[in-house]
Amino acid sequence: MCQLLAMSANTPTDIQFSFAALRLRGGQVGPHRDGFGLGLFRSQGLMCFHDDLPASESEIAHLLQHLPLKAMVAIGHIRQANVGEVNLANTHPFVREWQGRQWCFAHNGQLTGAGELARGHFVPVGTTDSEQAFCWLMSRLKALPELNKLNIWHEIQYACQHLAAMGVFNMMLSNGEDLFVFCGSKLHYLVRQAPFGKASLLDCDLQIDFKQHTTINDRVAIMATEPLTQDESWHAMQPGCLQWWRQGQLIQEVVLPLAM
Repeated sequence: MCQLLAMSANTPTDIQFSFAALRLRGGQVGPHRDGFGLGLFRSQGLMCFHDDLPASESEIAHLLQHLPLKAMVAIGHIRQANVGEVNLANTHPFVREWQGRQWCFAHNGQLTGAGELARGHFVPVGTTDSEQAFCWLMSRLKALPELNKLNIWHEIQYACQHLAAMGVFNMMLSNGEDLFVFCGSKLHYLVRQAPFGKASLLDCDLQIDFKQHTTINDRVAIMATEPLTQDESWHAMQPGCLQWWRQGQLIQEVVLPLAM
């Protein structure tokens, strides 16, 4: 299956270190050779980069690994195709505009019957089950009779529970302010905050001393399918767990019952 990466921070932060690990898993130390994508939110803007080449071989990925682009929220994805051809249209993360904001979505897993979901206003560009599910989710949000963060949170709960019943559904969704992360089978997370220390990547000989790059007020939450570092305390999310993050802070968390 694919692998996911996300970040939520309380100050513009680069994701070079974590992305370096994800990039290696995109075809060099992992089988995820079918494209990659990285979405970076700063203020109301979204920079989104895609390539249908393996991340480990992509010149775009190489540039991103060495370019200190700072963001408040990031969503990354390396693809191991199972539904849909290998092309740019099928490369995550997918993006749609709603209520004057860009919404960015990435999914890991397989869904049975995704093509039968009623998508309404939002129409897929590619042929993946992931984009079908995203369009359905966004159509449900658009149909909400009253828009507020609590209603959106409850609607995302319903959507995640419904989609998880259709197969394997791990996802990351953000509007640049809020980050929603759902674990259907496997996800991990950690929070970096003072006192900051050193960290080393699992997949290569690369180490960073966060103390040299942060202030005592910084807080950054990182989510990934598999832990990225060997000397930090990663937390395994329980299947059915949905988390709502903002500025590196966990706002709400709920564990939804999953169909057996």
